[in-house]
Amino acid sequence: MLNGKHIVLGITGGIAAFKSCEIVRELKKAGARVTAIMTKNACQFITPLTLQTLTGNRVITDMFATPSEFDVYHITLSKEADLLLVAPATANIIAKFANGIADDFLSTFYLAYKGKIFIAPAMNTNMYLHPANKINMEKLSSLGVNFIEPATGELACGDEGVGKLAEVSLIIEKVKKILLQKLDLKGEKILITAGGTQEAIDPVRYITNRSSGKMGYALAKVALARGADVTLVSAPTSLPFPPGAKMINVQSASQMREEVLENLPESTIIIKAAAVSDFKLKKESYAKIKKDEKESVTLELEKTPDILLEAGKKKGNRLLVGFAAETGNLVKNAQKKLKEKNCDLIVANDVTQLGAGFVSDTNIVTLIDRKGKVEELPKLTKEEVAEKIFDKILKLKKSDS
Repeated sequence: MLNGKHIVLGITGGIAAFKSCEIVRELKKAGARVTAIMTKNACQFITPLTLQTLTGNRVITDMFATPSEFDVYHITLSKEADLLLVAPATANIIAKFANGIADDFLSTFYLAYKGKIFIAPAMNTNMYLHPANKINMEKLSSLGVNFIEPATGELACGDEGVGKLAEVSLIIEKVKKILLQKLDLKGEKILITAGGTQEAIDPVRYITNRSSGKMGYALAKVALARGADVTLVSAPTSLPFPPGAKMINVQSASQMREEVLENLPESTIIIKAAAVSDFKLKKESYAKIKKDEKESVTLELEKTPDILLEAGKKKGNRLLVGFAAETGNLVKNAQKKLKEKNCDLIVANDVTQLGAGFVSDTNIVTLIDRKGKVEELPKLTKEEVAEKIFDKILKLKKSDS
């Protein structure tokens, strides 16, 4: 399954280092070539000879232990590898990666390597949850590094909590998934909107909604992984930008409309996942509205532009996907929206369901296409939902050809 793939396995100094042997065995069993890089501290837990025997390749333990012929090996290896997997990863190596510290072979290789990266942390609960470690992980995530979250259970120190190295089977599954990722969206130019727009009331207040932007960002991440060119028009969120996407930041519905219509002509697929405010102030106050002695304040609202409706009128032969967040009559309301907005696909969810809300990392959606087919999906992570949406989009495009 992984025949021809070259995986560099970084092993750092933690008690979970012994599990690297099982990781190597499973990767080799799947047909991969494995080169191990061990930090100095990793060698205190497991011997390089063990890893050399299992991988069948030289194990790198020292920045200056190069082959007999001249070779800047961290550069050479960085050009050969298909994936860098660091398992287990200590807080120390995560901090080095996040801050560009290159004082050993593994950290130097990380800076030289431009390919796919997976990090599987393993450490004490307090260390894992420490704000400094979380900041470092968030920084790496924003740079495109993928994390395999640690498991919860009894740790080597006897404590109970999060920090155990993820199960080897899960690590191998993640590696296979990313290395065997289909590039079936290559050539597609996908325009995605995300997040909840903000409509100013005065300089310190605004009207918005509960959207976190997680669904739109998951769509962008999956589309990029499957080979698409992605333009992401995003309302304000706290999410890291998906590396590789063309990012356009907006605040209001009118700004989002302008960017969508400007980028629509060059797009082949438009996915409007943003939660756009339906109303804005008819007259925004340019000074803060003071409470003073007022018992109430009346705000006069007017409708914002219907971006999906306009996109539907201008879409031509492009494929248009809309979202419908409902609190009842899910399928009926979604079907009505699909027809009125000239969409090819509506992704509908009942936001009152547990696990299907705006801020949740999961979603429960129903896909309704222009042919009338209704497909209910179980609760999935938002990235899994994104995969299903793109599978459906490709089926619709295939039926058009």
